[in-house]
Parts: sequence; C-alpha cells; structure tokens
Amino acid sequence: MAFKGDKFQDRAATAAEARKKLAERFKQAPKPDDPRVLALAEERRAIAEARELRQAERAKIKAEQEVQKAEEARLKAIEVARAAEEARLLAIQDRARQLQVAAEQKAARDARYAARKAKTKR
Repeated sequence: MAFKGDKFQDRAATAAEARKKLAERFKQAPKPDDPRVLALAEERRAIAEARELRQAERAKIKAEQEVQKAEEARLKAIEVARAAEEARLLAIQDRARQLQVAAEQKAARDARYAARKAKTKR
C-alpha cells in the first residue's frame, strides 16, 4: 500500500471504522437458535450417524470375512492333513510291497540255492 501521508487521527479513525464494521458483522452472524444453524447442525448430526452406520457395516463385513478366512484355513488344514495321511499310507503300502517282493526274491534265490545243493549231493 502506498504512503498517502495520512495523519494519525485519520489512521485512528480508519482503524476504528474497521473495528466497528467487524463488530457489526459479528453481531449479524446467525445465533445458535437460528433455524439455519439448527438445520446445519441437524445435517451434520445425520452425516455423522450415517458415517457411524457405514463404519459398523464395514466392521461387520470385515468380521464375516475373517470368519470365512478362518473357516477356509481350517478346511485347508484338514485337506493338507488328509493328503499327508494318504501319502503316509501310500508310503507304508509301497514299503510293504517292496518287502513282499524282496521276500519273494529271497525265496526264489533260496530255492535255486537248494536246487544246486541237491544236485551236488546226488
């Protein structure tokens, strides 16, 4: 702002006028019991309630998803345990088959050995 060479009284009067206008504007502000202020407060209250409902709904959905995830994890754990049990049983069956084949091979070898011994004893 450029210097206008105002005197102190002019500046003081201007400042007083500005304070008076500010006070006038403050006095014209709506009072707490004004219908517009009450309507705005009611609107804010409704918005807050709607926000709380949305948050509660989100929390409910999240809890349901957590329960579903836990159930899926439980089912997956059961399936993994079942697969491990099947693998264990297959391993046992395979080992039993191997032992049976080994016993048959030993019996055949023993029979051949006994036949050779019988030939030499004659």
